Amino acid sequence: MMVDVTAKPEVYREATAKGRIKLRSETVRLIKDGLVEKGDPIYVAKIAGILAAKNTPMLIPLCHPIPITNVNVDVRVIDENTLEVEATVKSRAQTGVEMEALVAASVALLTIWDMVKKYEKDSEGQYPYTLIQGIHVVKKEKGGI
Repeated sequence: MMVDVTAKPEVYREATAKGRIKLRSETVRLIKDGLVEKGDPIYVAKIAGILAAKNTPMLIPLCHPIPITNVNVDVRVIDENTLEVEATVKSRAQTGVEMEALVAASVALLTIWDMVKKYEKDSEGQYPYTLIQGIHVVKKEKGGI
C-alpha cells in the first residue's frame, strides 16, 4: 500500500547517495584517457543518473511521484581501480527524495559498468574484478531553505 501523505505539508527536501564501482586499472586508465569505445562513461553516467532520479516512481512501485527541482550527479576517479558516484536530489514535496538519490547513484554506476564491460570481462566472459559496492544515503535534509 502506498503511504498517504495527503495531510503532510510540502517542505524542502534534499538527499545525497553515494556508491563505488571497482574496475581493472586498465579500464580506469581508458576512461581517464577518453578511449572507451562506447564514449565517455562519466558523462553518460551523469545523464543516466539524472534520468533515473526523474523516473524513480516508474521503477519503485510504491514510491510517490514528486516534483524534483534539481538533480546533480558527480562521478570521480578515486584511485587506479575505483570510481565514485554521488547523486544529490532536491524537491519541495510531502515526502523525501532518498529513493531518487539512491536510484540515481545506482543507475549511474550500472551505466559505467555497461559502458566498460568489454574491458572488464576475462577470457571466459566473466567479471572477476568488477564490483559495485557501498550504495548508501550519505545525508538527507528536511526543511531549511
